[in-house]
Amino acid sequence: MKKQIIKKNEILQLGITGGIGTGKSTVCKIFETVGIAIYDADSRAKSVMTTDQILKKELKKAFGEEVYLSKNEINRDFLVKAVFSNQENNEKVEILNSIVHPAVGRDYQNWYNENKTKSPYLLKEAALMFESDSYKVLDAIIVVHAPLEERIKRVLQRDSHRTEEQIKAIISKQMPENEKLKRADFVIYNDGSKPLIEQVLRLHEGFLKL
Repeated sequence: MKKQIIKKNEILQLGITGGIGTGKSTVCKIFETVGIAIYDADSRAKSVMTTDQILKKELKKAFGEEVYLSKNEINRDFLVKAVFSNQENNEKVEILNSIVHPAVGRDYQNWYNENKTKSPYLLKEAALMFESDSYKVLDAIIVVHAPLEERIKRVLQRDSHRTEEQIKAIISKQMPENEKLKRADFVIYNDGSKPLIEQVLRLHEGFLKL
């Protein structure tokens, strides 16, 4: 591990990000198997969207009552179409992020307090790490990279309810891949060029030394 980390926090807090379909979750599972606590911002956001009453009211106000199928079930298909249907207009994406990201930030702080003594360092996984500015409070960021066509193929296999057009619309709203790579402190290549486990373990050993 060549990158030098200047710690900002009491315990090392690292971010892991990458566009949809790059394999962030797979990488996190490897870190998890070696005993690292993982905060999955995307899945936690889904939970917060059904439990945080203030956030629920804000979502209904912004996108309509249809955003929820029932009291505790969000209408994901409706929300995806409402937010990502227009590739040229980022306004709805910005509205959604402005509602969800602060709530996730509060949730992460609670999770941090619960896990800071249970793990040698902490990992926060988030697709919109840079877009949400949540990277600013972390010590370093890992970007998981994979070619665009491979990413689309993976998501189509994983999410049968999505179309290729929907996936491309989501990607168009995310930060360009080359910009993520420029901002990365560390890069994990999930394109078959290097063994994934080997890359993760090399980073893990370096983080433990800190």
